Amino acid sequence: MAKPMLELSEEREKDFEFLLNECLNTGKIDQNLYVEYDVKRGLRDSNGAGVLTGLTEVSDVIGTKMVNGKKLPTEGELYYQGYSVQEMVKGLQGRRYAFEEATYLLLFGALPNEQELKDFIGIITDYQYLPNKFIRDVVMKAANANIMNALQKCVLTLYNYDDEAENIDSETVLKQSMNLIAKLPVISIYAYWSYLHFRKDESLIIRNPNPDYSTAENILAMLREDGKFTPLEAAVLDICLVIHAEHGGGNNSTFTTHVVTSSGTDTYSAMAAAISSLKGYRHGGANLKVRRMFEDLKANITDWKDEEQIRGYLEKVVTKQAFDKTGLVYGIGHAVYTLSDPRQVILRGYAQKLAEEKGRTDELELYFAVERIAKEVISEHRHLFKPLCANVDFYSGFVYDMLGIPEELYTPIFAISRISGWSAHRLEEIINDGKIIRPAYKYVGTHKEYYELAERNFD
Repeated sequence: MAKPMLELSEEREKDFEFLLNECLNTGKIDQNLYVEYDVKRGLRDSNGAGVLTGLTEVSDVIGTKMVNGKKLPTEGELYYQGYSVQEMVKGLQGRRYAFEEATYLLLFGALPNEQELKDFIGIITDYQYLPNKFIRDVVMKAANANIMNALQKCVLTLYNYDDEAENIDSETVLKQSMNLIAKLPVISIYAYWSYLHFRKDESLIIRNPNPDYSTAENILAMLREDGKFTPLEAAVLDICLVIHAEHGGGNNSTFTTHVVTSSGTDTYSAMAAAISSLKGYRHGGANLKVRRMFEDLKANITDWKDEEQIRGYLEKVVTKQAFDKTGLVYGIGHAVYTLSDPRQVILRGYAQKLAEEKGRTDELELYFAVERIAKEVISEHRHLFKPLCANVDFYSGFVYDMLGIPEELYTPIFAISRISGWSAHRLEEIINDGKIIRPAYKYVGTHKEYYELAERNFD
């Protein structure tokens, strides 16, 4: 059996322990200095609001409104290129290419007419193609345990298949963006099957995307052994992709896209950086945390309808006695939204439809109860006066589970959707030719005399 890559000999492990302690002891910064120097930690004001770092027309995220000079909580609103997403979703009901329409809007600033949408879908369909050698040599070899890492590897390797990979003019970047938007769903599903086959010894199923299917339909068809899905399943996944496609320039992965794009890097590097940001449990990985939290909840209560048991569990979570002991109730609260997250409102309704079709309304009622009780428990224990709302991650994992999407693909599905927004922001950054984004850090260490270095003695 091969030696684990990070394993050290017993002697070197002791040496490493010393270095670890040095690192921990010297790396800690006095948290009071953030207040003393008025440093906006995490690029946020003291009230949690994001610090303005740029301008965008791609989308608008609203959680508060000014009334008589005061900022007050309001029902959440999300706009893509000026259009309300909630109104869009209503208008897209019964349409098979909702995500493609939303992507067109984000990239080009207008909703497509019938012919424009048909032409756009045609380009996306052409770009879905992956060379057999790429599938064999990149996707299949060295199968990744985490599909997000597989996406990064594959996106970076696609650089080698593009003769204009270093070209960052708007025309080329638009082509590259549409190419990646088309390929990411295919790569994600292939990477998942590769993971199952080479790491779990399960059967390998590779199905080419159907040119007559939408993105949502292809994901379900390529993921399932029989390739079948119901119209409701496809419609729900399509709306999931729509509401995850974009969320302002300040979210971590989109801000990452702006930062690396401003340096002049290539599209493949920029998108790989955004994927790495989205992978984190504080961002795109939060929906998986919600699912794990619910699994732990079910293991620790005997009656899903007993609200006292639910409250008792959530109090233990908030006081860092249960689940991962971080004190976080995943899926509750948001940096911008206060009274409601419009994406969660949309998804909650679709979750109800799907739960009725799947016979899982009892579990949905548990989600409803946790959503309501968690807000009360958090407010009581943290003495919060501002309102709390569930965010989009609260129901998304449950919805994916009802769709038969495995946990390994929860965050990749997010990436499949959000790359539309990343691409729109990358193009916006390039078109406006802004300066390189370079915020400042305040040095709070000490300056040391050189003689301390010169007087060291080595045998």
